[in-house]
Amino acid sequence: MAGIITINFKVIKNGVADLGLKSPIYIPGPVEPQFGPGRYIYFEGFSVDEHGKQHYLDMTVAYRQTCLRTIEYLRRFGYSDYQIYLLLSCAPIQGHVAGIVDIPNACTTLGLPMDIFDFDISPSAPAPVKGALDMGTCAFETGVTEGAVAAGGKNSEYSFGGGLTYKQ
Repeated sequence: MAGIITINFKVIKNGVADLGLKSPIYIPGPVEPQFGPGRYIYFEGFSVDEHGKQHYLDMTVAYRQTCLRTIEYLRRFGYSDYQIYLLLSCAPIQGHVAGIVDIPNACTTLGLPMDIFDFDISPSAPAPVKGALDMGTCAFETGVTEGAVAAGGKNSEYSFGGGLTYKQ
């Protein structure tokens, strides 16, 4: 079966440092029917934890790393960790197992629709000025003005509930 594939990419000078990335991100072209938001930005994660320990084909570790990389990226726009956690809990994200054949690594991706935001979150957009975007606050129970981050498990310093923990 014959076919043609066209690949287009841009290298952003100092992109890894400026965007705070640990792995590539990409925006796929319109190659499938679009049902809902048509533009996604994808983040990758591998089965290597934040301490550098390899977890043999562990999809849970890979997807956790994918979520943490998404959180790190969204922080640059002024969202708090709680806001990002809530956003990822209700946004129409696309989670995929991207590869399990690259032994010992497992790879997962998370697609975040860019059109759910009122501003441009693409990597080519200029970095926002700190404090320029008003992200509001999360709703807490009566009398509580700020969320309390609980201690995480043995591998993490912080826990946001639902099993999502990270170590700075």
